[in-house]
Amino acid sequence: MTPTSAPGGRPASIDYRKSLLETFAINEKANQLLLSHIADAAWQAPPPSGKGRSIGAMAVHIHHVRLMWLGAADKAGKHPAKLDPDKATRRQVQASLKASAEALETLLEKTLDDPGGKVPHFKPGVVAFVGYLIAHDSHHRGQMAMLARQVGHPLPPQTGFGLWEWGTLWRDCGFGK
Repeated sequence: MTPTSAPGGRPASIDYRKSLLETFAINEKANQLLLSHIADAAWQAPPPSGKGRSIGAMAVHIHHVRLMWLGAADKAGKHPAKLDPDKATRRQVQASLKASAEALETLLEKTLDDPGGKVPHFKPGVVAFVGYLIAHDSHHRGQMAMLARQVGHPLPPQTGFGLWEWGTLWRDCGFGK
């Protein structure tokens, strides 16, 4: 019997709980990778059009949207603090994103342990919620990478490609050991 098969040679069932939690962790690892490689000169640079958020403000926005969902889903919980989008340093933003990701992971664990898989104030449920969170973060990662290039500080190619190396990010999260 191989680890990928069940007794009798049948394919093993997927552990959706584990897979969903790992996927959300990989997403956060991608956020951290991107933010670690944004040039200092690009962090608060305004968009060339004069409209929109700086890279730092976009990263703070991701954190604030997470806080909004945490507040809606767990009103009694203690959640990380908000940040000033115009003054937050990269280190503060990265630490805050890590904290909001950990708080969301706790919420996801509780929700995944509930037979209905319902996230308060979010329809249809926990799988769609994780999809939403990843789509939101990914949208803004793309905007940040584009803005860094527009202001003359493109991501190093290795970082740009690394954002798509989810197997590597998965291992970097400590999974698969």
